[in-house]
Amino acid sequence: MARERRPRQRLDQPRDVRPGISLPTYDPETFGRLSERVARFLGTWRFIGYMTFFIAAWLVWNLIMPSDLRFDPRGKNFTLLTLLLSVQASYAAPLILLAQNRQTDRDRVQYEHDRSLNERAIADTEYLAREVAAIRVALGEVATRDYIRGELQRLLEDIGPRTDEGTTG
Repeated sequence: MARERRPRQRLDQPRDVRPGISLPTYDPETFGRLSERVARFLGTWRFIGYMTFFIAAWLVWNLIMPSDLRFDPRGKNFTLLTLLLSVQASYAAPLILLAQNRQTDRDRVQYEHDRSLNERAIADTEYLAREVAAIRVALGEVATRDYIRGELQRLLEDIGPRTDEGTTG
């Protein structure tokens, strides 16, 4: 008979036995991108327009309709509308903060990248400055055209009388 193989329990790891309901998991990156999109939308004129239209429609409905069709009467100071706006604000604030934190992280990475590029550019500039200085020093030691002409002229003057003496003599 073939023996059924079960996975061995490792002694160096705790058992994965949790009583009750297991907690749901989520991808933080996906949730972060979603929160950025929501925060970006909350900061637009489109959102302000939609919210204004919604609140105006809510108020008009609860002011004009007969009392049996009103769901948030003025006599109770529009309690449901206030509660709804409070819930919206309580969800919007953390989403905006999360989006700002992610933007701060991106800015920090960009700053570090820019800093490394600047350091590399400074190193390149210093290298080129040293090379230019070395070329200037080397050019200072190189014989110029005028120097060579002067030396040749002096040599010709030294050689000239001797050749004349050798040819006449």
